[in-house]
Amino acid sequence: MLSIGACSTVSGVAYASSLSKEQRDAMTPEQVIAAMQQGNARFRAGKTTEHDFLAQKRSSASGQFPAAVILSCIDSRAPAEIILDAGIGDTFNSRVAGNVANDDIMGSMEFACAVAGAKVVLVMGHTSCGAIRGAIDNVVMGNLTGLLARIKPAIGQTKYQGERTSTNDEFVDAVARSNVLNTIEHIRRRSEILANLEKKGSIKIVGAMYHLQGGVVEFL
Repeated sequence: MLSIGACSTVSGVAYASSLSKEQRDAMTPEQVIAAMQQGNARFRAGKTTEHDFLAQKRSSASGQFPAAVILSCIDSRAPAEIILDAGIGDTFNSRVAGNVANDDIMGSMEFACAVAGAKVVLVMGHTSCGAIRGAIDNVVMGNLTGLLARIKPAIGQTKYQGERTSTNDEFVDAVARSNVLNTIEHIRRRSEILANLEKKGSIKIVGAMYHLQGGVVEFL
């Protein structure tokens, strides 16, 4: 849970139900972001919530009220729900190599926010990203070629004075950060619905980098 689900303590173990509409609607976008940061702090400290996933499954079966929609990478080391200590019903999640946004993903985000009421759009990249390395190396392979093309603009836009190769982890991570920021701007440009919701203050569109070493989710 994002520190906001209904909780009770039995024998020192916390069991949480999924978010209710009232709980989610009472939160501001800033509070949702703070809850995700707190969840990541619990993850890093090894003190994650003892989720009762069966209870969350039952409580969300008749309706879902997630507080955020997250676009992250397919990398097996960066599962958003786990590193943010979120439970069933807390977040919508979309995963694609390099956390890039196409029309289908943006349509899903529009549903999440304009229809289902999510308060935050989070684009989360991560360090040591293989998709970023592939884009830097100009990899050509089937449908992956088109996906990597969405990342490539971030390479030229990354200001970096050192070795600009895929073997330089620092450069790869700098491009990953640029790619997150580019994806956010792409969402704002291509989705009038999300851009207008953000202008009204109903949602926030934010970026983050997950650091594989240490486990910190750094909000940008």
